[in-house]
Amino acid sequence: MTTPPEHYDRLLAAHYTWMLGSDIHANARDQAELLRRLGVQSEADEDAAIDLGSGPGPQTLALAHLGFSSVTAVDTSRALLDELAGHAKTAGVADVVRTLHADLRDALPRVAGPATAAVIVCMGDTLTHLPGPADVRALLKDMTHALRPGGHVVVTYRDLTGELRGEGRFLPVRSTEDRLLTCFLEYVDDDTVMVHDLLHTRTEGEWHLQVGSYPKLRLAADWLTDEALRAGLEVRHSAVGPRGMRVLHAVKPVEGPITPHA
Repeated sequence: MTTPPEHYDRLLAAHYTWMLGSDIHANARDQAELLRRLGVQSEADEDAAIDLGSGPGPQTLALAHLGFSSVTAVDTSRALLDELAGHAKTAGVADVVRTLHADLRDALPRVAGPATAAVIVCMGDTLTHLPGPADVRALLKDMTHALRPGGHVVVTYRDLTGELRGEGRFLPVRSTEDRLLTCFLEYVDDDTVMVHDLLHTRTEGEWHLQVGSYPKLRLAADWLTDEALRAGLEVRHSAVGPRGMRVLHAVKPVEGPITPHA
């Protein structure tokens, strides 16, 4: 089975910014506005932010524009991190941004000491790329450990627990005159859906097809909220946000434990 990092390296990384609409800086402004509405902002001169699954950098740039003194971007794709570095230079925030080519599951202890991070984001459906629910639980615990009291976690993801049927499983991603990306979903079990990508590109008047598949987790909103509570976070917001993505916003309490749902 192709893993999500392998699928991105082989197929999607070269087209990811195009998938987002081609203007990474406009996308970054949208992400900054979302974070601002959630109350995420720098409050001190040495506030550090971490972007898990940064891709080409819309969230990383957003955090830099929100005033964080350092933003660490973590991704499994070297190509996307290199692209991000170029965008950071164009945006004038290269001195704030640093990149780390690493697996999300072991990155936090490498980039943040206990109770040091002001904000950790894991956005753009990155969380569903983890191998299983146990990995999500472990990452939430690592986030809580790395956050300072009062620090923020923001996650955006697609809730794939509702099964689409028939033609509804075919989802257009984006199309322009020289590129067309469509995917369809195959439901494997209660935890996993296989995403099959069909990418058509036109070169010198001829269309070429590339295909690839990778697994995604089916994360229910109530389950993720409960796991965040069990990890010691206070959930402040969980709802459908822009482009149909669910948004989870949580904060590490300043004092006292959080009691999880039964």
